[in-house]
Amino acid sequence: MNVAAGFLGGAKSRLLPRSIPFRFFAAAAAFHVLMWIELLAGAGEAVSFRGGLGTPLASLHLLTLGVLTMTAIGASVQLLPVATRRILHAVWPIKLIFWLTVPGLAALIVGMHTAQTAILIPASVATAGGLLVYCALLADNLRRASSLPVVGAYGWAALAMLVLVIALGVTLSINEGSGFLPDHGAVALAHMILGGFGFMGLLALGFSHILIPMFALASAPPKRPSYASLAAASAAILLGTFGALSDNRILLTVALLVGLAAAALHLWLMQRVLRAGMRKRLGLSFILVRTAWIMLPATLLAGLAVLYGLAGRNGATLFGFLLLFGWLLTFLVAILQRIMPFLASMFAAPQAMGGTAIVSELANVRSLRVHAACHGLALAALAAAILLDDAMMARLGSAIGLIGAIAFAWFTADVIRRIMPES
Repeated sequence: MNVAAGFLGGAKSRLLPRSIPFRFFAAAAAFHVLMWIELLAGAGEAVSFRGGLGTPLASLHLLTLGVLTMTAIGASVQLLPVATRRILHAVWPIKLIFWLTVPGLAALIVGMHTAQTAILIPASVATAGGLLVYCALLADNLRRASSLPVVGAYGWAALAMLVLVIALGVTLSINEGSGFLPDHGAVALAHMILGGFGFMGLLALGFSHILIPMFALASAPPKRPSYASLAAASAAILLGTFGALSDNRILLTVALLVGLAAAALHLWLMQRVLRAGMRKRLGLSFILVRTAWIMLPATLLAGLAVLYGLAGRNGATLFGFLLLFGWLLTFLVAILQRIMPFLASMFAAPQAMGGTAIVSELANVRSLRVHAACHGLALAALAAAILLDDAMMARLGSAIGLIGAIAFAWFTADVIRRIMPES
């Protein structure tokens, strides 16, 4: 069955109020700009960042919580009800998530930037509270997602990882003030693995089983290899987490190798979808998608190089950069620039009533081309800066990334402007 046909059937009747998902997308676009500003301010420290409070950690969480998690929440609360054909009867829990996580994250960033644990700890608790409400909402959505078994399985796995991420995040915040953990760095690495590969990674892989076939006008990937990819990815994440906590190189090596197998299987499935799809010209966003797909195995190979001392002095920093900026950020902004016009076209008035075909009008807007060019240049410059330990190049890369983020924010504002009701 063509995924697009099944996904779109009666979709308008299951849409949330337009302000609900788009508030998260707007927040993600704003945090995207702030992330590059913060990275520009701390570029000298960022090229060799190994942890600790300060500007690099603040920019990292502007990315993970501000950009990636806001995008994930906005997309999942809207797309899951549409895909599962189950209406959400109350929107107040989603509003509660927003008003806990966004102010909480803002305070968290201040606490990290200024190294003030008196701000950091309560902010982490508030943010965790909002994310736990999201966990409950996501669980309720997944419970009703029997029509999407593969996506549901990925969602449950991602949900379990998110609960662990929240627990470790609060623990790390408290430890900044009390120092009770025997190895803060090991827990921080486990936190990054669970958050990057676990929650965000599995959610990205799972939603790919809906979104990539929908955009390509193709059937969903076969279930058996999809489940195999999920099992391998989950095993790799758990092995990597235990390896990080126990500082066990063998476990970490096995985790990376299993992860490579999972990534190879997933990418084979996605390429199979694209080959079978009726739509072959997928536009600028899929250049970014394919770039992200390259970055996923590159990240895992970089991890292996780090483990065996082949990645240079800043190899660990490069591994984290490729994971969060190279794979996840690239994939999320690529998907976001497709789903925002897609959702906006559902909210807009029909052309017969004076509305516009938002998807086609915004398919190749100039701001997206500026963003894509700047994003690619920023990734290349920052990767080189980390390898060369060059703060000036890192500042240049951050400045280019900031220009791209401003262009993407302009695009987001334009989409929202088009669906705002006229006064």
